[in-house]
Amino acid sequence: MQNFADQCLDLARSLLGHNLEAINEDGTIAPVDGEWSRLDEPGHAALAIGEFYRATNETTLEGKDLLDLAARCITAQVFDESESDNGLAYSALGILSFGPAKDRNPVWERLMDPTRECLDKRLLARTDAEGHLQAFNIAKAVTRFSMGLSKKDETGKLIDRFIERINANSTTGFCDDNPEGIGGVFDIYGILSFVVTRQALQLHCNSHLRDRKLPSLRTHAEKYLKLLPDLVRADGLGWTHGRGVGAYGQMHCISLILQAMRDGWITAEKKPLYLDVLRRLFYFFFVTYVDQEHGYMVIRDAERNTIDNHTTRMANFDAARYLCQWSRLAKSIGGSLEPTPVPSKTAGRFILCDKGHKKEQGLFIYQHAHSGLNLHLPLMGPGKERSSDSLAFPHCPGVFDWPVKAYLPVMLPELTFGEHVCVPAYYGKRVTTGLGPRNSFVFRYEQPELITKEGTLVPGIGSCKVSWTFEGNKITSEFTFMVKNQVSLNSMRYVLALGAPHSEYRIGTTFCLGEESLRAAVLHDDFQANWAATETVTEDPELRTYYGNLHYLQILKRDHALVMRPGQQYRLTVSFDPDIALADE
Repeated sequence: MQNFADQCLDLARSLLGHNLEAINEDGTIAPVDGEWSRLDEPGHAALAIGEFYRATNETTLEGKDLLDLAARCITAQVFDESESDNGLAYSALGILSFGPAKDRNPVWERLMDPTRECLDKRLLARTDAEGHLQAFNIAKAVTRFSMGLSKKDETGKLIDRFIERINANSTTGFCDDNPEGIGGVFDIYGILSFVVTRQALQLHCNSHLRDRKLPSLRTHAEKYLKLLPDLVRADGLGWTHGRGVGAYGQMHCISLILQAMRDGWITAEKKPLYLDVLRRLFYFFFVTYVDQEHGYMVIRDAERNTIDNHTTRMANFDAARYLCQWSRLAKSIGGSLEPTPVPSKTAGRFILCDKGHKKEQGLFIYQHAHSGLNLHLPLMGPGKERSSDSLAFPHCPGVFDWPVKAYLPVMLPELTFGEHVCVPAYYGKRVTTGLGPRNSFVFRYEQPELITKEGTLVPGIGSCKVSWTFEGNKITSEFTFMVKNQVSLNSMRYVLALGAPHSEYRIGTTFCLGEESLRAAVLHDDFQANWAATETVTEDPELRTYYGNLHYLQILKRDHALVMRPGQQYRLTVSFDPDIALADE
């Protein structure tokens, strides 16, 4: 792992070298051209600098005083009027990275008295949070006690509360990042919460507390860890469903694996498997998001996009921080990162995240050994975001694409009843998986009540049954609707989004569509819809993915009213046999 560690540290130097100049005199962060600044960016920068110091023990980089830059960023974050827990927690861990003892912490010595007083006051302010935000409260508590700003250590209590809420909101122990409403937002932020919490505990001055709390964290973090071998595609693409993936869908997964290896959570017989997953994740991250000519990260450009919460500056500082962590962890783990062939398999399974009397939610994963096709079908809540990221269709960038930050009913019928726009996503009941004819895999669920695209149940209109069948590369989807009383359907819409990997930042073995595209066929349509003229959206900046550009939208729609009657089924069946190619073939 020594070569991997050196490569990570070299890339971290490059990223920091290109972005430290963006730190203004007052500690705020200047954005790249065409973007905006976030108020919590100074905190991200401070922690990146702190992690670089931990990895190298160097206080300068390319002639820049890192201690001064860290002090400036911490000062800007502490006096941030928005009082971002995210930025404050990263700032706190940043200063703690230089040492827990105030009288020997070189950055603490650089802070002015008003900054120290404000930091003390803000860290002492108790807040309560759901989901991944609780990890930032844990980080603040670690800093508060370790720096001697408080004689009472609340870290253990906050970790216990974090675990209690996970168990309260999920019957199987996954982190629901937004339990309000339909709930069930089981996305990449669950991994982030464990990565941040584990990092904070590593900096805690009381190693005995860390040893006491690691077993309870392990119980839940391992649930995500066990997903990764099936979740990561052959080309190294990692977490793809839910908000904020892209580069972060790679980085958070890499961190979780390395932390687990350092802590001995991965057995010797499983280590080659996870090293192979780690190697593929990192290679995809490096090729897809790093400008290798100039040595900085690119997450937003003319061909791809990401959520507004992620800026290019933030991503560069976060990547530098992670790379420094990976370097340290790799050195402590030892061994080699040489490729280890792992046999591919054909399988389909549903990972249950929550099951109650009103809903069942989770993730269906399908893998095909011959082609390497790997599909993620999330049956999860949308949270506060209104986009296609969490819709219940097979997520497979390059084959089945969707726009980031925008909502389209991708591969799902969208039914409009007056003011209610409903899609068969977000939750299910009586979820079943099993084998079908010719060794196919079947995934089925029901919706006793329809649900809107915003994630709100609409009682009284009707119900829906959904069936997905996976046979090799062929996929068949069937949606059956029934109404409880006679009702008028205003319109129905069904969208296919055709995209491609990035023309420059891509792996040669990543999937894309060949000349025959998706080979979609409507097998049954009781809505009597018609295909509209294909829309060309290549130049539309609002319709890009995390990985490349969308080029065409194919829309099946019925734009005039249909009177739906009780006791009658309305079925839409669509099949796909995608022409899968490799990007550089």
